[in-house]
Amino acid sequence: MTIRDITTARTRIAEWRTSRDARLRLERELGAYVTAADRAEIDAIVGRHTVEQAREVEAVLTDQAVERAHRGLQAA
Repeated sequence: MTIRDITTARTRIAEWRTSRDARLRLERELGAYVTAADRAEIDAIVGRHTVEQAREVEAVLTDQAVERAHRGLQAA
């Protein structure tokens, strides 16, 4: 393995960690919005952006809704 390969691997790992940390931060922030009014507020904000810009937020919101529904089914 060359120094260039090692540098490339380290760069990719650092980029992955940065991306993961940003996603986790977004998940925590959006997780605080749980009521219907909260969701309407987020939808209004997201609606002012392009589909590409909103894609990650929508994915997180969908994942969280599925998780809440799953927990609700387990509790029933």
